[in-house]
Amino acid sequence: MKKVFTVVLLFMAAISSAQESNNGKKLWAKSILNEKAPELIVEQWVSKQPDTEGKFVLIDFWATWCGPCRAYIPTLNNLQEKYADKIAIIGISDETAAKVQAFDNPKIKYFEAIDTKGVTKNMLQVKGIPHAILIDPNGIVRWEGFPLLEGNELTDKVIKDLLEKYKK
Repeated sequence: MKKVFTVVLLFMAAISSAQESNNGKKLWAKSILNEKAPELIVEQWVSKQPDTEGKFVLIDFWATWCGPCRAYIPTLNNLQEKYADKIAIIGISDETAAKVQAFDNPKIKYFEAIDTKGVTKNMLQVKGIPHAILIDPNGIVRWEGFPLLEGNELTDKVIKDLLEKYKK
């Protein structure tokens, strides 16, 4: 009986170490961490549509009027440039295509789409932006939340560690 208990404990420890945790961080959306990501539905691509096959996908819900969203764009630009062969970053706004296309302060250097009906945003029950989710190549959400939340920022190091941990 003792051996069975030990095996069960080891199995549970292995499972828990293979998953990410939000560690109680504040979310302004429904948590889907370690779950299959919902289908990405966009109304229109403002940029070309990215090839996501075999890559991580970072979806950032944002708006042109949102100060924190604008502040995070340079970080996303840098991440896309640094990890272009491993990740596709997609900014999704529920504003019009004209509004997003006219936005250039700062200039976005990753993929962009609009969804004026907020289909994917509503599936995730996003209540505050920016809100980001990082999806591994198998379609599982490995990070979620407000990317500038103090103590829980989505940084280059966090991305690098997750890319390494969940690479195909």
